[in-house]
Amino acid sequence: MDVQCVICDDIRSFDEFSVEAKRLKNRWIRTYLCPSCDERIKNKTLKRKETGNFKLFREKKKEFLPDEIEKN
Repeated sequence: MDVQCVICDDIRSFDEFSVEAKRLKNRWIRTYLCPSCDERIKNKTLKRKETGNFKLFREKKKEFLPDEIEKN
């Protein structure tokens, strides 16, 4: 299975039965990043976090408590 990095257009080959190939096949939205691009993005993100100007907007998940089941 051949995959292409979405940033640098580097083409890599995976065994069709490998775990990474299975993940890419089963989740079409999942994009492939080559290790060099992945490392570069990771380093830049960590540098931005250290400056204090980085905000990660994720929804806070409500913690599910077993007591709530008994009340309803």
